[in-house]
Amino acid sequence: MTLFSERKKKIPVKTKKHRKDFADLAERLVKSIFSKIPSDLEMEDFVVSYEENTHKQKVTIPKAKMSGGDFSSSVFLNDHNAEWVLGGNIDASNQTLLLEISSKDVDKEVPFLRNKYGLGVSFDKLIFDLRQVKKIKKNLLLIGGAFSYENLKINHKRLSDSTVTLPQAELEGGIEVAENYIALKDKSTIRIKDFEVSPQIKLTLKPSKKVELALHTGMFEAQTFFDAIPSGLFESLEGVQVEGSIAYDLDFAVDLDKPDDVLFVSKIDDEDLKVIRWGKANIDELNHPFVYNAYEDSVLVRQIIVGPENPKFRRLDQIPYVLKTTVRNTEDPYFYSHNGFEQEAFKLSIATNLKEKKFKRGASTISMQLVKNVFLTRKKTLTRKLEEILLVWLMESSGKVSKDRLFEIYLNVIEWGRNVYGITEAADYYFKKAPEELTLGESLFLSSIIPRPKTGLSSFDHTGHLKSWVMRHFNTYGSIMRKLGELNNVDVPENYGFYEVVLQPALRPKAPVVQDSTLDILEEHEMIIRELEEEERVRQSLLEKLSGGNEQ
Repeated sequence: MTLFSERKKKIPVKTKKHRKDFADLAERLVKSIFSKIPSDLEMEDFVVSYEENTHKQKVTIPKAKMSGGDFSSSVFLNDHNAEWVLGGNIDASNQTLLLEISSKDVDKEVPFLRNKYGLGVSFDKLIFDLRQVKKIKKNLLLIGGAFSYENLKINHKRLSDSTVTLPQAELEGGIEVAENYIALKDKSTIRIKDFEVSPQIKLTLKPSKKVELALHTGMFEAQTFFDAIPSGLFESLEGVQVEGSIAYDLDFAVDLDKPDDVLFVSKIDDEDLKVIRWGKANIDELNHPFVYNAYEDSVLVRQIIVGPENPKFRRLDQIPYVLKTTVRNTEDPYFYSHNGFEQEAFKLSIATNLKEKKFKRGASTISMQLVKNVFLTRKKTLTRKLEEILLVWLMESSGKVSKDRLFEIYLNVIEWGRNVYGITEAADYYFKKAPEELTLGESLFLSSIIPRPKTGLSSFDHTGHLKSWVMRHFNTYGSIMRKLGELNNVDVPENYGFYEVVLQPALRPKAPVVQDSTLDILEEHEMIIRELEEEERVRQSLLEKLSGGNEQ
């Protein structure tokens, strides 16, 4: 007999860690929802109310009936201010749903969205057709079906300054939900009138968030695209008629944790394209003298004749080489070689804005700035930006206006200070000179203030000389132009003429009572930081191109 019994040691059992699988989660969620839906149901006086601050809304369903999966009811907003009719069929066993929602009233907005998000949405009819929920692989769930609408209207200040009306469209295909990503099913189609496109969209959720978008249209009749644009969406393009076929290819991908590695490749085959008739924005008018409307936001400030009839107008050959070269290098170094868009600028803009988590940098070329200033409103909306892109594409692909003429107009109309437009006014305002007399240093200063023209005077101290932080702009772009060989025939003074730039006496600020006060130092420090950040990004981008052998 043993005096002591040996206790068995407990061996820890390794449990398999359950990984979150988005396909499983989605499948369980869909099954849970359908399992709770009966095939027969009667409901009366169902009310949902919403209240936030002083805003109240109420949705009422007086009576709803479902029989064998078929259902119908009316939904009322508040005291019958609006009515929507619902109808369709639910098959819980097969997990299918057909839902049709029709509005009995014209332009009645969907409740809650306006007050909560500033978003107005109305429609005549919406149809949701969920046809399939199926596991096609172990960790891949397909949710397939279609969605269509009639007379959908959307209003939001970020989208457009007016309501966007989308008459009719159909989306057919589905969504794939996998273990770590959500994607649009291959060959899913968006159809508007005779225009049809099949985009590829994928959102990877782990191990890091990645967004991918691809669009490869193949050749199609260009006019079908313009016919599909809803009336009133892009006012300047209304009435455009084109001939020929085009093809567009886009590949975009970005890892949100590594925005500097963004992929952006955009190509268009439009050699066969011909513009037969321009819309409200008649590009042909740019080849002749025209009246430029200068706006301050939405307020018309002045009308300027762009042509020889205006004594302040300068032909391109009358504008000094150093001014043209500095402006082109700071605003659009590859203006004469691109087709209206600079791919590297788009990549840099996307990366910068993602890192800053706000809109910090644009990607506008000289062509884009010109179209925006001459033909479009200044409001920063999504539709206005898309309109700008389309109009620039038509203008550049048509070849109707030469690059020299575009640059000439640009230099004669852009803003260079408060109520200062065009190079003649700018040279006189800051230096009491004619454009022909501008030096390299003065040209570099003028190029530095184009993105923020109303802050031009803040670059000078009370003596009329440039503040020290402006020198960075001179050294950055001076060195770039020197490496490009664009200053070979120019007399280049020390620091590219920085110390020779002197503001005319009438505009100089008063001498501070206490020079270099703490407030002045802080303000200047903030200005320096903003300037350095912006120009370092541009410098790196341009130097990378130079090192790769790309030349203007």
